[in-house]
Amino acid sequence: MSASPQSTVTDPPVPVMSYGPVVLPIPGRPVDLHLRVTAPATGSDLPVILLSHGHGPSNHLSSLHGYAPLADRWAAQGFVVVQPTHLSSRTLSHLVADAPGAPFFWRARAEDMTHVLDRFDAIEAAVPRLAGRVDRTRVAVAGHSLGGHTAGLLLGARNTDPETGEAVDLLDPRITAGVLLAAPGRGGDDVLNGPMAEAISFVHSSDFSTMTTAALVVAGDKDESRHFTDAGPDWHTDPYTLAPGPKTLLTLFGAEHGLGGIAGYDAAETTDENPALVAALGRLVPAYLRTRFDPADDAWRTTSDALTTGPDAVGRVESK
Repeated sequence: MSASPQSTVTDPPVPVMSYGPVVLPIPGRPVDLHLRVTAPATGSDLPVILLSHGHGPSNHLSSLHGYAPLADRWAAQGFVVVQPTHLSSRTLSHLVADAPGAPFFWRARAEDMTHVLDRFDAIEAAVPRLAGRVDRTRVAVAGHSLGGHTAGLLLGARNTDPETGEAVDLLDPRITAGVLLAAPGRGGDDVLNGPMAEAISFVHSSDFSTMTTAALVVAGDKDESRHFTDAGPDWHTDPYTLAPGPKTLLTLFGAEHGLGGIAGYDAAETTDENPALVAALGRLVPAYLRTRFDPADDAWRTTSDALTTGPDAVGRVESK
């Protein structure tokens, strides 16, 4: 079943502002950290979503310039969305191709988010009309594809650095909720057996048993990812299945790896373009986070009931 236009409710337009690049010099980083910040034009006590891009084939979607279909909607729902350009971005490949960690920079990606939280005073000061409007006690991380791996590390998942053999723990306790969108699943030679599996050797040791922070795991039921594995779409549900609670799994009907087109408006690489599905994620993710940050807020129950039940359901939900 695929999402139909009737499966989403048209929300009134909410003005948002988007500002970038905010440039943060980071000692030891090969290039400065560039960010885009998208926020509601009005309001206060705004929670934060750190959004980690994937590693797709486009030159600019995998950077602060991508994921506008999510950033715009999440900001309209009352969140400040911060998007870094990770070192893995194709926009930087001519500058960092020979830097340690290339080409995926899986460890530096998570460290970027820690730098953002460490330097939030500077970020607020740099963005016009943002200072004093942010609630830094309510911080979530979200990530798509490789960005989902980044989010998992910040939520407590661990792995072993294949270059050094070091056990890596990048948990950031300031982040109290997360959203993993089409994230990689478990490793092992029996699972990672596709033609690109060797390239993501850092995934082979992924351990979700330590990912104790609350998270929403989003997976498409048509997301095969055969270049990595023949395990099928269920591979992307591993961060839910193999992690302890509290976790919620949202399986989207008819969605492939692009989850309907979240990486960019009208992106040719989206194989499953579905604006209604993207609009649903624009509502479901903020609703989940509002309820995680404030259990008395029933946004998740009402929104998930509206969008994941009945004949026009965009997906199904389970929790533990």
